[in-house]
Amino acid sequence: MKIKSDWILPDLKAAQKRTKKAVPYINHFELEDYVRYIGKGKKYYISTFGCQANQRDSETLAGILDAMNFEPSESPEKADVVLINTCAVRQNAEEKVLGEVGNLKRVYRENKDLVIGVCGCMAQEEKLVHTIIDKYPQVRLMFGTHNIQNLPNMLYKVMYQHERLIQIYSKEGEVYENLPVHRFGNNKAWVNIMYGCDKFCTYCIVPYTRGKERSRTMDEILKEVNELKNDGYKEITLLGQNVNAYGKDLSADYDFATLLAKVAETEIPRIRFMTSHPWDFSDAMIDAIAKYDNIMPFVHLPMQSGDTDVLKKMGRRYTAESYKTLFDKIKNRIPGVAISTDIIVGFPNETDEQFQHTLDMVNYCKFDNCFTFIYSPREGTPAAKMEDTIPMEEKSKRLAILNQTWNKYALEKNKQYEGKVVKVLVDGPSKKDPSTFTGYSPENKIINFTGENIKAGDFVDVYIERAKTFSMDGKALCYNKNK
Repeated sequence: MKIKSDWILPDLKAAQKRTKKAVPYINHFELEDYVRYIGKGKKYYISTFGCQANQRDSETLAGILDAMNFEPSESPEKADVVLINTCAVRQNAEEKVLGEVGNLKRVYRENKDLVIGVCGCMAQEEKLVHTIIDKYPQVRLMFGTHNIQNLPNMLYKVMYQHERLIQIYSKEGEVYENLPVHRFGNNKAWVNIMYGCDKFCTYCIVPYTRGKERSRTMDEILKEVNELKNDGYKEITLLGQNVNAYGKDLSADYDFATLLAKVAETEIPRIRFMTSHPWDFSDAMIDAIAKYDNIMPFVHLPMQSGDTDVLKKMGRRYTAESYKTLFDKIKNRIPGVAISTDIIVGFPNETDEQFQHTLDMVNYCKFDNCFTFIYSPREGTPAAKMEDTIPMEEKSKRLAILNQTWNKYALEKNKQYEGKVVKVLVDGPSKKDPSTFTGYSPENKIINFTGENIKAGDFVDVYIERAKTFSMDGKALCYNKNK
């Protein structure tokens, strides 16, 4: 298909650039009169793939659509605008998105006024955008991670000027404050503290799709946290591609450890954060987590590999030994801490010995939870250009061995909770069994339990009767709605 002159297409080379230019901070959002009511009598549906950052972006998309007088729909078939907010981290995520886009062709055939939009990280990939342009004409709107705030004007052009619009910026990015937000939960909330990433791990597309590291000011973050606390939220998760790099780009005398302490002092009941990079995990961070009871004793610490040579090829900036040292510090200084991790198997030319080093590290750390993946090449990243001689059959075999190993330790860790009482923040009834409630312990363990007169947002003391690999079962003893 012919590329239109007014389309803005992604450029990975441009997305890779980093300068020392000051990050623009934009704290004013106002709808023009001509877009304020275009959603009157219309509905929207948002489908979200990927990480918590994508979920938080979808809350902003929903907030903007609410401000335009759209109403949410329970299904794409009943919507006038369908937005698919995408993830680009692995190939299977792309396949799922394209599958959903393909399924929407039938809905579009029945309603030619339907606006189907693809946005988020996947929209920042050159090859993927050309695939959608050529093979999925039902997609009438594409935009990336840097211009969510322009959704009203983009929708107007598609809906009223009947344009197919592609507007994807490849740049370092800005920080936008005071954008509308439609929170998807009433008790737990995500709070962005920074955007982007400058680490450029050789396998990762995120620095290209999300721009450079840019931090919000601490005042703005604390303002948001206090508003959430006043609105009755019980738990917040501080979000960033690498939260412990927070503040490094600001000419300020604070860092992530400082922010953690200040957020804890708001006395919001529960605080979590995602995700940490071992390179930036400081002693001051460990001290802050250990000091404040409302900072949950849970750390997600991506290892990726237990072999130093593979870590070097990955561009991870730490060795297997330094990771082990950091792991020991966290375990020794934070009482009762649970640690989860990410691990990639089958990185280009990973040897049997190198994979064994990863298993050795898992046997040493005995993680509470692991997110494990077969390496997925991302076009435009350095690792995608590496020659790889390891057959997929061998990679799948290694993944199975790894999963069997860490599952054993996860069950052992959970078994230690049997006969104990844990405090659970209730999410609500279980999706599988409405007579059972579900929620999370401070250590981020999934707890399913029975009880009476319980509702989402309550804190419940649960006696653990049975531990499983991925969750625990128990019964409620009593609950306190505030603590």
